[in-house]
Amino acid sequence: MNSEQQYIELFQQYKDAICVPCPEVMNRPREEAFKSFCASGFPTLKTERYKYTDVQKAFAPNYGLNLNRIEIKAQTQDIFKCDVPNLSTLLYFVVNDSFNKFEIPSYELPKGITICSLSDAARQYPEIVKKHYARIASGFPTIRQTTDNAAAPGEHDAITDLNTMFAQDGLFVHISKNTKLDKTLQVINLLHAKVDMMINRRVLIVLEESAEAKILFCDHTMDNQNFLTTQVTEVFAGENSSLELYELEETHAKNLRFSNLYINQEAYSRVSVNSLTLQGGTTRNTTYVTLKGHDAEINLYGGVIADKKQHVDNHTLIDHQAPNCQSNELYKYVLDDEAVGAFAGRILVRKDAQKTQSQETNANLCSTPTARMYTQPMLEIYADDVKCNHGATVGQLNEQAIFYMRQRGIPLEEARMLLKFAFIGDVLDKIALEPLRDRLHYLTEKRIRGEFNQCTGCRLCQ
Repeated sequence: MNSEQQYIELFQQYKDAICVPCPEVMNRPREEAFKSFCASGFPTLKTERYKYTDVQKAFAPNYGLNLNRIEIKAQTQDIFKCDVPNLSTLLYFVVNDSFNKFEIPSYELPKGITICSLSDAARQYPEIVKKHYARIASGFPTIRQTTDNAAAPGEHDAITDLNTMFAQDGLFVHISKNTKLDKTLQVINLLHAKVDMMINRRVLIVLEESAEAKILFCDHTMDNQNFLTTQVTEVFAGENSSLELYELEETHAKNLRFSNLYINQEAYSRVSVNSLTLQGGTTRNTTYVTLKGHDAEINLYGGVIADKKQHVDNHTLIDHQAPNCQSNELYKYVLDDEAVGAFAGRILVRKDAQKTQSQETNANLCSTPTARMYTQPMLEIYADDVKCNHGATVGQLNEQAIFYMRQRGIPLEEARMLLKFAFIGDVLDKIALEPLRDRLHYLTEKRIRGEFNQCTGCRLCQ
């Protein structure tokens, strides 16, 4: 039996149970996603976009799913305080895929800002959710090799289809026109179960014209179970809007994480995404950005610290559809032991996207002979007035630099750690929030030293 067959049968058998607790705007796209999933199935290692991550193997085990919406209680405030010193945040919790309604900040949100459960938003604001939900989270574009370079129907993504089939809740963030969220929104995604569990989480972020927000996602596990997580995030950045999005993964070796991030940007919008993977088992991050409006800007920055048998795969696509847009991309990996890293970044510049400026860089450090890195930066350009560059490097620790430091009394292991920290520092320095930047510098140093960080008052870290 192929891995996808069990999910096909599960959806057919429990479709009513999946749909009953959800509003129509969330149920509407399920059937189309199901048909697409049945037609394509999970990708294999022969599929170009997934050739370094074995999806069939990851989804083969029989995980439990909470389709009947049994409440899973977690006293999050009592056991978890993942604070960032000197950074005032609005702290929300999502336990598995459920927005925690019982522990929300006492801070009264300004008018025009909504942060709540996605299923609740679908009931209270059906027109907004209907306009955006499952609209850009589908697949990847293809280009017909013709003189007009027209867009052909996109390839559907099986992970996204699966998530759309089973997702029942998640997070909803809506920032109205000309509204600014002054505090940073911090969302703690907690995995909590007493049996092996599959979680399908959905996130919808909508910034209207000239809206501004800063959002920090932190992923953690509460239990030593096998977890399989799919998360699909849709971001709509309206004209002249500004969004800073930060993602931090600190889970464990039994966690398999498949995260698909879709971003749609209108004219003059500015989006920055900073992702940092410190702990995990198998991680596959897909980021698909559409620069739909002219003079839009996207910045993608990613850092990976991996050891033992950890597997981290980042796949990005930036689709330049309008003129005068900018994209900057920097990903760095530090791999130890038998860790495996993969990066594939594709910049697509369409015929009408003149005056495009794009820079894509992937630099990697394999500090042991058994670590493996696969990198594939790509440019696909159909416009003739652009400035686009890309490059990738894979190397080892600089022996001359190590010798230099040892000559000055620095022990060998300390010298190696200092070089690793300096290497990944370029990514951390791209973080605009100074308190968060300082905190992640600290966490990264601890991670490189092999010291599991213990947050103040956090029982998960003890």
